[in-house]
Amino acid sequence: MIEQAPKHIKEENTISLLVKLQQNGLLKDIQDDYLYWDKIKYKSREYKPEDLWNAVKLHRFIKSNKVKFGKYDFTFVITDFIQRTLHQFDMHIGGNLGSNIGIAETDKTKFMISSIMEEAISSSQMEGANTTRKKAKQMIQQEQKPKNKSEQMIMNNFITMKHIVQHKHEDITPEKILYVHRLISYKTLDDAMDEGKLRENDDVHVINHFNGEIVHIPPSKEELDKLMTDLCLFFNSDSKDFIHPIIKGCIIHFMIGWIHPFTDGNGRTARALFYWYMLKKGYWLTEFLSISRIIKDSKNQYERAYLYSETDDNDLSYFITYHIKTMEKAYEALKKYIGRKQKEVFQAAKFMKIPLVNDRMAQILKILNDDSDRILSNKEIESRFNISNFTARSDLKMLVELGFLEVIQVNKKKQNFVKSKNFERVLKRYKV
Repeated sequence: MIEQAPKHIKEENTISLLVKLQQNGLLKDIQDDYLYWDKIKYKSREYKPEDLWNAVKLHRFIKSNKVKFGKYDFTFVITDFIQRTLHQFDMHIGGNLGSNIGIAETDKTKFMISSIMEEAISSSQMEGANTTRKKAKQMIQQEQKPKNKSEQMIMNNFITMKHIVQHKHEDITPEKILYVHRLISYKTLDDAMDEGKLRENDDVHVINHFNGEIVHIPPSKEELDKLMTDLCLFFNSDSKDFIHPIIKGCIIHFMIGWIHPFTDGNGRTARALFYWYMLKKGYWLTEFLSISRIIKDSKNQYERAYLYSETDDNDLSYFITYHIKTMEKAYEALKKYIGRKQKEVFQAAKFMKIPLVNDRMAQILKILNDDSDRILSNKEIESRFNISNFTARSDLKMLVELGFLEVIQVNKKKQNFVKSKNFERVLKRYKV
């Protein structure tokens, strides 16, 4: 899958070439995108590809930082691009002073639930869940029982993300990682005994499904306990040599995929632990970022970032650079999403003129105004606004009394609600 690079040779002209590359800016371009040999060899006609690769590798060796898990050494380089982006993240997605992104305090819970939902859906779709976002959201909002494996994966991911948000300040342990895997994999594995359990054989490989080629052979089962213990130590404590928390989060994500401790569900577990670490370190806006939605749309690059890192002497910078670019895109997508939602809130404000209508009811009225065929339930309103069953029933009952909703009796206990035939007439009565 990945072309082998030439062996790095220390030649006499390498240092002088490195100086030239620094002066003409070519080195910066190569390092900021953290290109591998298969791209570098076409980067310049002025230099012999092997000489260019030698100079780049020398620079990476000089700038490299080292981390160790079990008996394996890994390196990474902090490039100008990474430093610049980390600074932006520190300003906008971390700290305790809030953010200039424009999330009103009253809307935070609503946006968080929506973002967790998006993350659950996208992370599951990456691993083969086959359902539409609309159907998946409806299932979660209405707390419907999953009907198939795809829906079960999505519901599991949603429950796992909520669990992580609730326990975000805690340290991690091997047992807690197993519990996360149990939540994520519930009723989705070929053998239910593998839920929340380290693999007990070495038959698990990462395979290219197009041609059946094995692209990664993870460490043996005998090494798993040591590797998972080291990973927890890395997660919980700060080393003597400072590593920026976002870099550490990216490394944690990579290592679960590389160690491949489970028979299945490694990718979903890796992304969940990345979120846990980010939230633990105070990057509160991570709760609102759907990283997996961006990764899903660039899955080939995601997989190649893993392969580049492993092929090039466990250089994690390929994966870190990809991951940080993904976070950038997720942050930009979040800003656009919030802009749209704030516009919807503004549009819903006109319904607030109606006596006895609160902000939740105003948003329900906007939903019905935009979608006449919408069927609402108590559970959906509970989930959408993160309110109690009593509050949801009270809001819906008031809208029935005001003439905006009609009740459909599903069975002796369950009721659904639809837009009333008099909806438009009632609106006109209140001059909305």
